[in-house]
Amino acid sequence: MSTHFGIDRIADIARSSFYSCQTLSVRFDTLEFFSFGGELQVTTGHTEKETAMKQWIAAASKREQADIVIRNGRIVDVFQHEIREGDIAITNGRIVGIGEYEGKQIIDAEGRYICPGFIDAHVHIESSMVTPSEFARVVLPHGVTSVITDPHEIANVSGTAGIQYMLDASEGLPLDVYVMLPSCVPSTPYEHAGAVLQAVALEPFYHHPRVLGLAEVMDYPSVHSGAPDMVRKLTDAYARGKLIDGHGAGLNGEQIDVYRAAGIRTDHECVSAEQARERLSRGMYVLLREGSVAKDVRNLASVVTPHNARRCLFCTDDKHLDELVQEGSINWNIKLAIESGIPALTAIQMATLNAAECYGLDTKGAVAPGYDADLLFLDQLDTVEISHVFKAGKLVASDRAYIGPKLTITAPPSTVLNSVRLNHIQAEQLSIPLPEHSSCSIIGIQPNSLLTDHLVEEVTIINGCFQPSIQADQLKMAVLERHQHTGHIGLGIVKGFGFSAGAIASTVAHDSHNLVVAGTNDADMLVAIDELRQVDGGLTVVKNGVVLATLPLPIAGLMATQPYEEVLNQLEQLHHALDQIGASTDFHPFVTLSFLCLPVIPELKLTDMGLFSFQSFSHISIWQSRS
Repeated sequence: MSTHFGIDRIADIARSSFYSCQTLSVRFDTLEFFSFGGELQVTTGHTEKETAMKQWIAAASKREQADIVIRNGRIVDVFQHEIREGDIAITNGRIVGIGEYEGKQIIDAEGRYICPGFIDAHVHIESSMVTPSEFARVVLPHGVTSVITDPHEIANVSGTAGIQYMLDASEGLPLDVYVMLPSCVPSTPYEHAGAVLQAVALEPFYHHPRVLGLAEVMDYPSVHSGAPDMVRKLTDAYARGKLIDGHGAGLNGEQIDVYRAAGIRTDHECVSAEQARERLSRGMYVLLREGSVAKDVRNLASVVTPHNARRCLFCTDDKHLDELVQEGSINWNIKLAIESGIPALTAIQMATLNAAECYGLDTKGAVAPGYDADLLFLDQLDTVEISHVFKAGKLVASDRAYIGPKLTITAPPSTVLNSVRLNHIQAEQLSIPLPEHSSCSIIGIQPNSLLTDHLVEEVTIINGCFQPSIQADQLKMAVLERHQHTGHIGLGIVKGFGFSAGAIASTVAHDSHNLVVAGTNDADMLVAIDELRQVDGGLTVVKNGVVLATLPLPIAGLMATQPYEEVLNQLEQLHHALDQIGASTDFHPFVTLSFLCLPVIPELKLTDMGLFSFQSFSHISIWQSRS
């Protein structure tokens, strides 16, 4: 006898008590996790696997009723770009049939579209500034049921302890979190991070069932020169049949050839159609990125054709919490792609089947027998209006609200805390001495882009030192090494923030995550630095010597220990504070500031060792003699 529920009734039940099917199975390579009546049992033997297999076969062949049958839905067929009709039969969290089925529980989709759960093909969870469990609560209502994450950010601060924390904190979530191991810690030898991870340190993590491979290889010079440890990292991944992601920012076709020869198969750094086509023609997967700074979907949409679409997928890379809540995640990429001319079914295929096949997730990415029951109900296809989200057949989100099982924030170990190790900074340490009659190399911000311009401009010099100019929009910038008490401070000049007063500072500073500060005067910059030293990392805004707002991020100086709602409220206070200092509203100032420290992205950046030119891949002097 079947139990019939409308989808709204299912949502009510899920909100009051996270309902359980008779059997739920989530598989991690050799482990099987079964839940019977809410009690978790972990087994590794063949008997349990055989039992599950028999149940799937019995339900598919209709000898037994399926656990759940979804009716009256319009199924998005990502294989054939069609809309199909039929019942969806689910047993043990897996789809076992499409057609006419009876189930112990019947769910009425009420004519909605049903598509696979979305997959974020490359994301740094740390950039959301919340822990993995809070991240899951944020992205699941937006239809993201699986992510491929690179814990590169926390690894640069806390090394292997950071990787282990992210694995532990993402265990058992109603969001599948797969991990690519950080390949470049630090990203280059031209800055100081909190750790140096060589191949031998990464090797033990390959045994973890959720580790898929080696994350974005961004140190092109080491690949090109065949540096021993880089070759070892590539070989270790290759020998284990693992995947290798790329980071080809600014690389030309011949340089991409070097990456492909090394087995690197993806790139999420394309900012132009020409770059994307270059990579596609060499057999790479291209990830169309839409994050908080890098917004590339519209620029790259024209590249996607019926002939190459299967090599294209979506990612967010780095996206702030407020934008994840307001816009969403991969659902936003899809929406922009459709608005830019990519057919809706193609865009959904890119976000599901393409991503799953790229990363070898054989049971993800489709509404078909043998695939996990990670399903979305859509009210509208073209606008990607999601009404309900199912994970392994269980309702976890309804009407943009998370209603799944209660999630707790994993208490961070001491190894990822107390990461801001700075001595008290004096004003003279921020001075930039310059000769008279000189111009300077200046970092020019490109709004909503990771790229910067290398500007050369005249500056104001008072008492032999650079003086920030509000009129010329020339601010002072400093990057302070915060991991090992080295005392390194890199100084530079930045143009484009538009501040009329004050300073901002952050310990989120890609990729080594030193403390970065930019301001209109030394006094406010010093207050901002001291504030982050006292709260053990975070974001802050200062004006006239007064701290206007601070978001503490005690986990490695990158993530909060609070629920995302509280973090969101503190971010809103930061935005109000940014208004008070006249910050530009054309882009996200804090996210932009964090990427001004990343030397593997063109063109001019600042590390704790000084001003860095991507073109020469070396540090350069601020001062430029007048010709």
